[in-house]
Amino acid sequence: MTRPPAIRQREFGTLPDGQVVHEYLLDNGAGMVLRAINLGGIVTALHVPDRHGHSANVVLGFAALADYVERNPHFGTIVGRCANRIAGGRFMLDGELHALARNDGANTLHGGADGFGTRWWQATPLAPDAQGQVALELAYTSADGEEGFPGRLHANVRYTLTPNNEWHIDYRATCSRPTVVNLTHHDYFNLAGSGSALGQRLTLQASQFTAINREWIPTALQSVAGTPFDFHQATHIDERIRANDEQLRLAQGYDHSWVLDRPGPGLHFAARLQDDMSGRVMEIHTTEPAVQFYSGNFLNGSLAGSGGQLYRQGDGICLEPQHHPDAPNRPDFPSVVLRPGQVYSSRSVYRFSVA
Repeated sequence: MTRPPAIRQREFGTLPDGQVVHEYLLDNGAGMVLRAINLGGIVTALHVPDRHGHSANVVLGFAALADYVERNPHFGTIVGRCANRIAGGRFMLDGELHALARNDGANTLHGGADGFGTRWWQATPLAPDAQGQVALELAYTSADGEEGFPGRLHANVRYTLTPNNEWHIDYRATCSRPTVVNLTHHDYFNLAGSGSALGQRLTLQASQFTAINREWIPTALQSVAGTPFDFHQATHIDERIRANDEQLRLAQGYDHSWVLDRPGPGLHFAARLQDDMSGRVMEIHTTEPAVQFYSGNFLNGSLAGSGGQLYRQGDGICLEPQHHPDAPNRPDFPSVVLRPGQVYSSRSVYRFSVA
């Protein structure tokens, strides 16, 4: 049974500086419900139905605001200003060296310790439109020099639920001076709704991945052929995660970027995740050139989720459409440079269905 799409809001808590955080509930009326807060644009829950119509939350999250403030390993966050790792916490742009906040050893990860996932975003709920879509608009202005990044950056991120159980994320940004931008979303998915996600089947439309060193910095592009990194055919994640492979040892599982086989610009298929028990299927289509696949290697039972369960390795996996890691230092990778007068624009679509 369907119901009219709707969006509601409530207070979720108060930050240490006194700012009030709100939670927004987006309901597409067809069984899909997304909850998000305006701290970091964090998606706290995403409920989708299984083959029998039973709904479950398919992303990891916390019950309380304090957990997101104090100990969040990027559950559900908007990631920026520049996602993934930047080697040495620095990069050159137009002959000028920019030193960044280092929060991953000698490197910068996901925009620094106070990246976009920790910031208070202005949220504007949008009423259902004529197509039955319901949306939330998020806006944040990053100051010139924030976490070491040059230029004032104004970012907008829109979450849209459609009547056919799609979640669209649209990113847009403009800047005051040349900078680097690589925005993505850091959800930990588990289509079963509980337990381990490693038994779920993954497909990645990619013939190459970025090999890494001991600091997770990319060294070279490598072919997936004949390796545990070949997901052209749907493969259970746990089938090869403990294979005798140097790259798996370095990352303690999967934590690499796959270079998508894209036929051209625009929105194209990138990944598919399927849980055989529930029948839930998630397909990702994106305008981005790569997907970071992380198998939740550092979940160690020290974090309690919104249902009271302790999250362990592989209880959620990340599939993050984005540009390549360390792109600001790699002219051989697609550029992440944004200049005044240009508009950064990116879209990723998460399509949920049942098998």
